[in-house]
Amino acid sequence: MSRQPQTPFPLYEIAGTPLARGRAYGEQAKQRIARSIAHYSEQAARLRMPPEEIDKVIRGYIPVVRKFDENYLTEMQGIADGAGVRLEDIFLLNARTEVMKLAVRPELRARLLAETNDGCTSVKVTRDATRDGELIHAQNWDWKEECAETGVVLRILREDGPDLLTFTEAGMLARSGFNAAGISITGNNLESDRDYRQIGVPLPLIRRKALESEFVAHAMHAVYATPKTGSNNMAVAHIGGVIINFECAPDETFQLHPEGGLLVHSNHWLSPVALTKLKDMGIAFSPCTLYREQRVRELLAPHVGRITVDDVKRALLDDYQSPWSVCRPPRGDFGRATRSATVSTVIMQPAHGYMEVANLPALDPTFTRYDLPRRK
Repeated sequence: MSRQPQTPFPLYEIAGTPLARGRAYGEQAKQRIARSIAHYSEQAARLRMPPEEIDKVIRGYIPVVRKFDENYLTEMQGIADGAGVRLEDIFLLNARTEVMKLAVRPELRARLLAETNDGCTSVKVTRDATRDGELIHAQNWDWKEECAETGVVLRILREDGPDLLTFTEAGMLARSGFNAAGISITGNNLESDRDYRQIGVPLPLIRRKALESEFVAHAMHAVYATPKTGSNNMAVAHIGGVIINFECAPDETFQLHPEGGLLVHSNHWLSPVALTKLKDMGIAFSPCTLYREQRVRELLAPHVGRITVDDVKRALLDDYQSPWSVCRPPRGDFGRATRSATVSTVIMQPAHGYMEVANLPALDPTFTRYDLPRRK
């Protein structure tokens, strides 16, 4: 596929109280937030989900978030105020998967699953496996092609904890990122037969909680112990050497650890314990997950002990079996109404205080650097 230059994702810096941060975020990202809202509103319309039904689910969901951390509701209200939209619109962005799957009628559940194109391939390289002796934490985010126009990087300067840098969708509180305490997180979609049977905390808020942590134990507690509505894999790492993948079902969490200096994950369950207890429901919708994880691991394994950021980039830009590849160009998925792509590749080196992000890397593998300066 020919190279097509892409616009770098914008960087927005926010600071102050949760309300002030939210307002600054909403004002700066107003246009991208509007695109996000329009995009997911169109998705709901395709599923014939009335707006009043979605609002009803959101109103019932708000107390769950308030109990988890009331500041997140305050920040969402600030985003809504700054962007000139409703709180319900911002809440939907931060709980889009949970709200839509809970709002849909049982007979539409299968149709809703057919709308899911979320993928992702993540890789964590241990300190002793890299050339410079520092952790590399990286991910391809595979999602809807339109989200190339709604991605943002947030630099959040906090007075009540470590500053943080996160790549996310406009209007969301967090996705992948790292903080000034050296903690990093990425997330990969998983599906199981336990999903959408209980009310849990929306995943973006769990990731944000991890990124607000001063200690990696607190970040791991947020990921491990917080009830969830659907399954997800979240990788938590620390510059001191800790790296754990948490394969999370809504009500139980399973761990994976690095082997041979690498920890690679895509979108199928890997924990042997998990596979004895639940059914993997995602492979049928994303069969390429079975070799994406293998490809990245095999591309990096020969370089263990001297792996660089460029090596990780090459692995995540792999085009074997394109468009069903590690780095996915825009394509349709098994007759679905939407088109998906590798929306971004995110490479983080928290010890050096930066991440690099490429927009639609299959079309333009150009990375933009974003820094998290150390404050005195």
